[in-house]
Amino acid sequence: MEAGTHLGIISILPPILAIVLAFKTRNTIFSLFVSIFIGVLLTGNGLLAFPDLLKRSLGTTSFSWILLLELFIGILIAFFQRTGAIQGFTEIMRKKNLSRVKIQLTSWVMGMFVFFSDYFSPLFVGSTMRSLSDKAKISRDKLAYIADSTSAPVSVLVPITGWAVYLSGLLVGMGPIINQEMAMSTFVKSSFFNFYAIGAVLMVGLIATKVIPDFGPMKKSEERAINEGKVLRDGAEPLVGEELTETQAYPGYKINVFLNFIAPVLIVISIAIGTYIVLGSAKTMEAFMAAVVFLGIVMRIKGIPFKDIMDTAVRGMKGVMPAIIILALSYSINELSKEMGTAYYIIEITSGWMSAVVLPALTFIIAAVIAFSTGTSWGTFAIVMPIAVPLAFGFSGGEINMLVLATISAVAGGGVFGDHCSPLSDTTILASTGAAADHLDHVKTQAPYALTVSALTIVLYLIVGFIGA
Repeated sequence: MEAGTHLGIISILPPILAIVLAFKTRNTIFSLFVSIFIGVLLTGNGLLAFPDLLKRSLGTTSFSWILLLELFIGILIAFFQRTGAIQGFTEIMRKKNLSRVKIQLTSWVMGMFVFFSDYFSPLFVGSTMRSLSDKAKISRDKLAYIADSTSAPVSVLVPITGWAVYLSGLLVGMGPIINQEMAMSTFVKSSFFNFYAIGAVLMVGLIATKVIPDFGPMKKSEERAINEGKVLRDGAEPLVGEELTETQAYPGYKINVFLNFIAPVLIVISIAIGTYIVLGSAKTMEAFMAAVVFLGIVMRIKGIPFKDIMDTAVRGMKGVMPAIIILALSYSINELSKEMGTAYYIIEITSGWMSAVVLPALTFIIAAVIAFSTGTSWGTFAIVMPIAVPLAFGFSGGEINMLVLATISAVAGGGVFGDHCSPLSDTTILASTGAAADHLDHVKTQAPYALTVSALTIVLYLIVGFIGA
């Protein structure tokens, strides 16, 4: 199918079916599989198109990268547990007698600290703080929400991340933006108008400090955790294997929090940020590989048998398999949505409403709907940015004014909303994995908070549009 074409209303059926089935059956893997299968049939390409779709979507550099990243993260977390590193860190934090509020705020700050990777952030925060939050009777849903809301929403605001490079790169050639340097400067200025990302991060702090009390399904989850001591609801299926949640420290191993926890984390952070500064691209997967190798050597030197180290590594890989399966199917439905022209259909049925006043607000809504339906923010950026920003320049007379900056931020914020909230999104899946939460419970409890921020964002964009028109 040529770029810009679509299959009409049929093109939105697979993602809608996946989301509806997921909430109805509470089985994400089954729901994705069924929706992909039916979507392939709707394209009229026959049954053989199903395995062909899987091969196309999974046989890519993009999926290979996230597959390896997930595996190395799983191994690192398993190593942390086998060396007692997380238990040691938890014990240090426990001695500080942190309250429920302070534990949530600590998780919030940790998520913002690991700003360079929206993949590492939710897994790091969830796996590190899970034991501590369990003891404080904080629901896994709340921990997943905190981890999720400090990943993509933070990454899109910081100008030294892959998100910033990618988004600014899309701006080159639009209006007076003639090079990458000018594009980055424009992106940085637009970040002040990214009301959704800013609001999503601030919302966590307000919820954690009880300035805004818990509401909706999250309130029920927190009441259950506090009153019944159940951090998961009865019948919940945590999106992580028992290989990771049940791994015990090696008998007789002397815990060294610096060597077994802090040093590997510093390796990940220093390599990721260092490669970004030197090479212009953060080598996150390579950073985790280096941390795994380092910690494996430390474990062997400190007396853990080689066989046990390898067995632990295998358990780590098995532990992240539920997330990898869902990610694989999410990549497939994303590829199917591209082929069916889902994003272009959504843009076409809304383009008639465009005016300078509603441009930022409508851009945010369109980007949010596309990202939520497809589970990809970067794909949304690539589709919406070349359409919305030239429109903004048309209204502004070719000048980089408030309307243009707000429209750029609306594309970024709308994409983050979908990436942050969709059950099909990789970072949403990783947040559920890190916190060992039921994936759909995480989506359901987080949604009211995200929608609240979205509603405020739309109002602010309407105000900006009115002023800038």
